[in-house]
Amino acid sequence: MRYVFGPVPSRRLGRSLGIDPIPLKTCNWNCIYCQLGRTRPLTNVRREYCSRDDIVSEIKRALAVLPPGSVDWISFVGSGEPSLHIGLGWLVRQVKALTDLPVAILTNGALLGQPELWAGLLLADAVLPTLDAGNAALYRRINRPWPKLTYNHHLLGLQRFRQVYQGQLWVEVMLIRGINDTEKSLGEIARALELIHPDQVHLILPVRPPAEGWVQPSDENGVKLALTILGGKFHVMQPSAHPSTVAADKDLQSAILGVITRHPMRREELCAMLSHWEPQLVQKALLSLQASGQARPVDRYGKQYWCAGTSFYSPG
Repeated sequence: MRYVFGPVPSRRLGRSLGIDPIPLKTCNWNCIYCQLGRTRPLTNVRREYCSRDDIVSEIKRALAVLPPGSVDWISFVGSGEPSLHIGLGWLVRQVKALTDLPVAILTNGALLGQPELWAGLLLADAVLPTLDAGNAALYRRINRPWPKLTYNHHLLGLQRFRQVYQGQLWVEVMLIRGINDTEKSLGEIARALELIHPDQVHLILPVRPPAEGWVQPSDENGVKLALTILGGKFHVMQPSAHPSTVAADKDLQSAILGVITRHPMRREELCAMLSHWEPQLVQKALLSLQASGQARPVDRYGKQYWCAGTSFYSPG
């Protein structure tokens, strides 16, 4: 499948059937920690990057073949920023008409201040935007946004969306060692969160391969400090223990690419996910994808992850 992948284990959503409406890597941010690598080039143009009808056809196909109880959430999570697809709201409405499963939107939140985006997003059961910084300088350093997307624009957008959105607003904070895990930085983030009034705040650590090799997850002291400063709505997100399957892909190489393009994984994780194939076949498929340039390994934190062949990571 080109647009639907998983279900994959999610730290926040259990077994998540992903919908990716944009090509790798279409984004208006170039975050230093992004597991998909650097954004080259940045874009802030909203358009129909992929056919909305083709996307819906794949969603129907996946829902028809997956066994009952194998999916907890339907999640829109792009190979970059899903809200750049101009039909995102329409796609949310189509999914809500097809299934009773809850729908989540994973977004950086950079465009949430635009009312034209709200019509479909207001139907989602949960929206998960990002807030990694409490000031403009740190926002530029961590998220490296499209030039005209300012920190004030981002913060005001989150506030405006919260005023109209009745679903669950779960704000994600990626905690990076020595960057935004200091007392000063966390205090600024806490004050920004007070303006947004999220239902939950999710602390995420960059445990998958970051775009920049020097990025490190916050240590135990940084996490404890964050818990103290950010307060009662704060939750530390651990990797999910849910088993996962692959929706409707009978071809092993297609199944692998469908996941690692959006969710880089270690070989052991892929073997567990693709358990109906022998581990040696998974290894053979990975080497074949590497030889064709469609996949490649990247080393981070002393581990090897497999990602899309076109993903770009700095040395590290």
